[in-house]
Amino acid sequence: MSEPQRSESSALRCFFIFFFVSGFCSILYEVVWLRLAMAKFGVTSALLSIVLSMFMAGLGLGSWLGGRFVKVQQSLSAGSALRLYAAAEFAIGASALLVPLELAKGRELIAQWSPASTIAYYSASCFCIGLTLVPWCAWMGATIPFAMAGIRGLIPEAADRSFSFLYLANVVGAFFGALVPLILIEAWGFHGTLKVASILNIALAVSALVVSAKARAHRSSIKKILNAPSIAAHRFGVLALLFATGCTSMGLEVVWTREFTPYVGTVVYAFSSLLALYLGSTFLGSRIYRRWSAKGHRVSPTVWALLGFSGLLAAVTADPAVHLPRLLRLVVGIVPFSGLLGFVTPMLVDRWSGGDPDRAGSAYAWNVVGCIVGPLLSGFLFLPFAGERWVLLIFASPWLAVSIIPRWSTRLDLCRRDLAWERICSYVLAITAIISIFATRGYESRFSGAVVRRDPTATIIAMGTGLDKHLLVNGIGITKMTPITKMMAHLPLAFLDHPPENALAICFGMGTSYRSLLSWNIRTTAVELVPSVPKVFWYFHSDAQVLLNSPLSQVVIDDGRNYLERTKEQFDVITIDPPPPVEAAGSSLLYSKEFYATITRRLKPGGILQQWLPRADATVRASTARALQESFRYVRVFGSVEGWGLHFLASNQPIPDRTPAQLTERLPATAVRDLIEWGPEPTAEANLAIVLSRERPVSQIVAEDPAALALVDDRPINEFYGLRRYIRPDLRLPRRRAEQENGPDKSRQPLAAR
Repeated sequence: MSEPQRSESSALRCFFIFFFVSGFCSILYEVVWLRLAMAKFGVTSALLSIVLSMFMAGLGLGSWLGGRFVKVQQSLSAGSALRLYAAAEFAIGASALLVPLELAKGRELIAQWSPASTIAYYSASCFCIGLTLVPWCAWMGATIPFAMAGIRGLIPEAADRSFSFLYLANVVGAFFGALVPLILIEAWGFHGTLKVASILNIALAVSALVVSAKARAHRSSIKKILNAPSIAAHRFGVLALLFATGCTSMGLEVVWTREFTPYVGTVVYAFSSLLALYLGSTFLGSRIYRRWSAKGHRVSPTVWALLGFSGLLAAVTADPAVHLPRLLRLVVGIVPFSGLLGFVTPMLVDRWSGGDPDRAGSAYAWNVVGCIVGPLLSGFLFLPFAGERWVLLIFASPWLAVSIIPRWSTRLDLCRRDLAWERICSYVLAITAIISIFATRGYESRFSGAVVRRDPTATIIAMGTGLDKHLLVNGIGITKMTPITKMMAHLPLAFLDHPPENALAICFGMGTSYRSLLSWNIRTTAVELVPSVPKVFWYFHSDAQVLLNSPLSQVVIDDGRNYLERTKEQFDVITIDPPPPVEAAGSSLLYSKEFYATITRRLKPGGILQQWLPRADATVRASTARALQESFRYVRVFGSVEGWGLHFLASNQPIPDRTPAQLTERLPATAVRDLIEWGPEPTAEANLAIVLSRERPVSQIVAEDPAALALVDDRPINEFYGLRRYIRPDLRLPRRRAEQENGPDKSRQPLAAR
């Protein structure tokens, strides 16, 4: 290999490393910023759509603007392009530190403004989040045309396929970015993880500056390529296809979440595995495209039929009648489509751009617009009115249609001219795909007589008869008819040192706790995230409509934490029953010290918080108990009437000691009837006696894992557990080591101990 060839090979390796690390950091930022925004603005579907849309909008805007800038600067040298790339990476590194501050400031401004309506609140949130994320994400998008300009200057012969080269590196980096941050977040928290990403981006900026110092300006080569028309310069149908690939891929991700959640669960590791599988498959498809295109081959027009057909495989593998291992369900349902997408997307951009950074930036921007539109169509338009399988067909239909339109793709100079047998294959694939929709069934088909409701947030299934009724959200059992949910209301109300006037239930579920609160004849508010959940209240309780129509009743569709931040009302009792399992993604926002700080402002003097903690490991129990200890002066802990899970009662005034008989005396007659409705004992006193006999000192819960930190937004200990359970249990000890070296941290001691 000659010296110039070695130099070019070395330069390409540098660009690959740049975009590998950049892809890793981009996914990391998306995950962490989304979580920080959830903590500040809420966990509703509208809010999640806003955050993801602003992130993608920034990428698309930056890609387009970066391409336009490169086009204007026609004499841009490779060194100058690399310096622009370095500036972009430095800005991205700065965003890791500034975005959390900007989100917090945006939340403060909204709190001061106090928007009266939900629309006003989301409008203000959209403005603040957009103002925060779009400029920084624009720098991320701009790295593509800047790097393409650098490749064009240093290695002109590699320019025509430079987008697919960078795309390949970016996707494989994103694959690791979907997995590695899970370890970083558990070990160092969200802010610590952002610092790691910031260091990586700054290292990229410095490395790019070093490479730029060695680069020579090749202006003659640049002008030659700038003046060369791209392969598909006049084929605007390519941009429509790029929009469609983005729209389909992100729209299907929303459907996959609902289709496969019953099999993989709701923990962060399940979602990350799904994302990693998608990105890994995309990488393989891109790798195949790079090898294929290097030989000058043209793909068969049947590729569009395969894309549509593979998009419907999820309907087959998610069918409960199809018996497959969980991993195989995901692999067959996701990998073929994602791999084909990884093949097609860089092919389209390469064909459209011909190595021109401006055209590549515009093409990528079209793809990003599709990525924004797809989830909105899927979540807010299609899924609320159609089953998951039919939405899969909606997204697959355009590709099936393209595949059977004679010579459509060959006219766009994308594929070679189709042969008769290939056209027959396209028809067969299209027909088979449509048949698969009618031949398969959704997860709800497992339950005879079930009531199914869909909305932008989730798919709800109410099933069972008598006392064996269950509520499922996206196929996951959320609650059942158990006296525990009644005790969540009656226990704190009976312990109050004054007659209650109002109460708040966060998480509606079957409506049992809300119904029990109303049995005290007090004003009761219930907050539920999923709009369809209260709509099946009647399935579980025959008096549902009467209670909903009561002047004492109010049901609010909102994120519980966000509602408490926005309301000015104070309550005698706040009872919380977070959705199981305790490791569910996002659930820590209902167990954290920041959440409890909000609750203390919404409790009346002497008010009591009831926090339910279902089955959890020792670290999560200790972490939750410590968070409550550090937030309230008085905390009492009771085992449930069924012997599993814990009722935490917390208040800033003493919680009186009362016997079962004394507690029973405080219950109105309607509350007594409600408490004994499902047993297990025939009297209210006997049921209360069971719970009181299972009281444990909160210090005993903390002592189960003395090294456990109090649960905070930045360290969601319950959600991120891989290290402590499976890899390095000793990583739970930083607090213990710090106290051995510096003495106990008195700021973390319970208020009652200070």
